[in-house]
Amino acid sequence: MSGRDRLALSAFAATMMAAGALLPLVESSKWVLHATFLLAVQCGVGALARRLRLARILTVCLQVFVTLLTLTVAFAREYALFGVLPGPQAGRRLAELLTMGADDVSRYATPAPATDGIRLMLIGGVLVIGLAVDVLAVTCRAAAPAGLPLLALYSVAAGLSDGGAGWLWFLLAACGYLLLLLAEGRDRLSRWGRVFGGVSRTSGGPAAGLAGSGSTQAPVRTGRRIGAVALGIALVVPAALPALDGGLLDGAGGGTGKGSGGGTISAVNPLVSLQNNLNQPENREVMSYRTNSGSPQDFYLRILSLDQFNGGEWRPSTRRLQDVPDRLPQPAGLGGEIAVTEIRTNITASRSYQQTYLPLPYPASEVDVQGSWRYEPEGRTLVGDDGQTTRGARYEVSSLVVEPTGAQLAAAAPPPADMAREYTRVPSSLPDVVEETAERVTAGSADDYERAVKLQDWFASQGGFRYDTTVTSGTGTAAIERFLKDKEGFCVHFSFTMAAMARTLGIPARVAVGFTPGTVQADGSVSVGLRDAHAWPELYFEGVGWTRFEPTPSRGSAPAYTLPDAPSQDPSDPALPTDGASAAPTAVPSASESCPAQMRRQGECGASAAPGAVDSADPGTPAGTVTLWVLGALVALLLPLVPMLWRIRVRGRRLGSSGGRTPADAAARVMAAWREITDTAWDHGIPPDESQTPRKAAARVVRLGGLDGSAAAAVHRVAGAVEQVLYAPEPDAVSVPTGDVRDVRAALWISAGRWGRLRATFAPRSAVRVVWAASERRTEAGRRWSDRVGRSRWTARLRRPSRQQG
Repeated sequence: MSGRDRLALSAFAATMMAAGALLPLVESSKWVLHATFLLAVQCGVGALARRLRLARILTVCLQVFVTLLTLTVAFAREYALFGVLPGPQAGRRLAELLTMGADDVSRYATPAPATDGIRLMLIGGVLVIGLAVDVLAVTCRAAAPAGLPLLALYSVAAGLSDGGAGWLWFLLAACGYLLLLLAEGRDRLSRWGRVFGGVSRTSGGPAAGLAGSGSTQAPVRTGRRIGAVALGIALVVPAALPALDGGLLDGAGGGTGKGSGGGTISAVNPLVSLQNNLNQPENREVMSYRTNSGSPQDFYLRILSLDQFNGGEWRPSTRRLQDVPDRLPQPAGLGGEIAVTEIRTNITASRSYQQTYLPLPYPASEVDVQGSWRYEPEGRTLVGDDGQTTRGARYEVSSLVVEPTGAQLAAAAPPPADMAREYTRVPSSLPDVVEETAERVTAGSADDYERAVKLQDWFASQGGFRYDTTVTSGTGTAAIERFLKDKEGFCVHFSFTMAAMARTLGIPARVAVGFTPGTVQADGSVSVGLRDAHAWPELYFEGVGWTRFEPTPSRGSAPAYTLPDAPSQDPSDPALPTDGASAAPTAVPSASESCPAQMRRQGECGASAAPGAVDSADPGTPAGTVTLWVLGALVALLLPLVPMLWRIRVRGRRLGSSGGRTPADAAARVMAAWREITDTAWDHGIPPDESQTPRKAAARVVRLGGLDGSAAAAVHRVAGAVEQVLYAPEPDAVSVPTGDVRDVRAALWISAGRWGRLRATFAPRSAVRVVWAASERRTEAGRRWSDRVGRSRWTARLRRPSRQQG
């Protein structure tokens, strides 16, 4: 194994050792195996390119191209051209996964689930860092700067793991960097030859220090000592300086809510730990409340609503926030003919419960809470501002109990057009089985209300589904399809799937996340524990508003208006709401100009990210976009072929010139033929030597290229013509037949091996003349600019000598 191969292997090992700091960020560690394999492919391609002695830029371009191919095959194979090439659809798929991964990172607490988006970010990040390390340490032979990308990899892990990735991971990354430096040192020493190790202590005297296999041990030991001292300083100094808060190794982050108890829903998106909460061995209390509700079984505490389904997950829209009004506006879509009763509730959150969103009964009408909170009108939620959480919060809520009848829901008018467009949108990646199943289950229904009830009953009792909290969680289209096939899951699967199916039927739907009513205590209060965490679908009916349904079996309670024996209530004699319960809706004001940074990071500020109107007939991908993607793919495929194409063009120009009959034209043709011969020899591994005369250069090409016969004679004929052009006082009329150049090229092709032929064709060494020419043009342009500035009037004034006498 050569020194450069050992250096490449060390770069690979250093990258994977630094990538170990990312392991605590994700629940599953299988992604490391995928990253290791893809990084090995990337490094192997680089090692092969360096063995072929490709130019550095070609080596890097080839590694980038292979990395893009492997990521496409791993994450977007079904969208790729021929299953491999990254076409327009594959590019869009990778972009979607990156967007979803960024959203997951911003809202998931660690360890986060290994979603496709997070896996792509992890594996892609490791490959990018690995490429940077390989380019710096191996291709450019500068291992010391390669520590910067390794440090960046560890720093990202430390920043996302709430206070540091742990001293063990830092030590592992540091050892990987030291291993890389040691490999580079050995490579440099091997290229220098034997090292003087000092005066020998043996009888051999000073001369003995110049030879021997063990003479390199002294520098190696010195490098190890320096590395150990540097690593010790990095470990000890941060711990010794309190002002540094432990430095990179401080693992005791503050305020993460992770403590020894664990299990609290502490992420921005509570779905992150919902399954963990349902599987807790102890149903630890997160809040308690007292209410005067007449139907406690329907008293759900709602945290937030998820109203966007992008194919990978359900997530809340980004909408404008405003100050909390004294009385919240009338719920959207609620008409005056629906029976409404207002109740009051006092809620106390546990000290161990930290949540950015304030749990509220839906729809709340008044909220009296201390602290810094903001109001999001569309979802009717309160969001903590500037680090505000629910930890130990005590608050009082007035809320409405909306009691529609089945007849009122069945007679609901169609939803507004903008409401239908936004809340019935489904991703193009949604499997056809979802819509087909929804139509089959709801066949024969007379209205949307009957369809919704049939969907709820099919999931809850008639479809053969089984409630199981140990099933692997998922929020994307693949999880929905798997759930419909296996028919086992928990509330996330039931609510997400019913909401998606309702949307395919044209019923506006979203998913609410929060808690079921809890357990009544002896003192009359109600305790809500970890196992009461829940998700349920909300469907919109005009005149009623967002309406709760309960498809999850053995969880919560089905609303009275979905039961077949629900008592009918005379709509002409509804229960009287309290004063102010039917206040007119207020306009949503614009977001405050001083929206805090935390809200911006959480995506809760700025204009609504809800998409605008979409025509029901999908026009498909615009022709311009397809053209750009095709052109991009062609550029990526043709980029490695640029040196070959340039060489073909130059050869054709040199050998195809036949114009002009003057001695100067003949001399130009002779020099072009000679340059073509020297460049062809260079492409086949015989670099030019400008210090030699044409005759000696020709003999060198014949000797190193193994030429004989007509090819050797052709080289000497061209060299003789060059000497006539360069040195004769009055050169004779000389001409070089293009057949001589072709004979020399054919002979060099035959004498070269297979790899030499491939290298000469696809990566000709003489293509470096393009770089040289560009450098010369840049230098010439700089010289002209300097001359122009030097001749300007203002520069002349500045350079005018002073009249003062020294």
